[in-house]
Amino acid sequence: MTDVKPHGELALQTFSMPKDTNANGDIFGGWLVSQMDIAAGICSKRECQGRSVTVSIKSVNFIKPVGVGDVVSCYTSVQRRGRTSIEIAVEVWTIPFDRGATSKVGDGLFVFVAIDENGRPREIPQPE
Repeated sequence: MTDVKPHGELALQTFSMPKDTNANGDIFGGWLVSQMDIAAGICSKRECQGRSVTVSIKSVNFIKPVGVGDVVSCYTSVQRRGRTSIEIAVEVWTIPFDRGATSKVGDGLFVFVAIDENGRPREIPQPE
């Protein structure tokens, strides 16, 4: 393991599978973005205390390829909290299937809006 650690809380952990590969045999970037969005959605649901939706992805950076069989871990942290919206940073770290060193493979910034039962923006409860 390296001495560099992920920022935030572990929100999602999964394996990368052969069906998720691109033409080069690495994990398809779209699959990784999907996992990041799910992780950010878990964080958003907790922070918004209810339903929220992704409204934008401000950035996604692919740092290293993800291999088949890697353990993929998504860590989240709230970067900004508005009245109805929240920005969530996601870091993606992997452990290769052969148990090599943990490494950061990507990161991104996702924006969510809290919504009510009619799909309209609602205020996000502020932390105490």
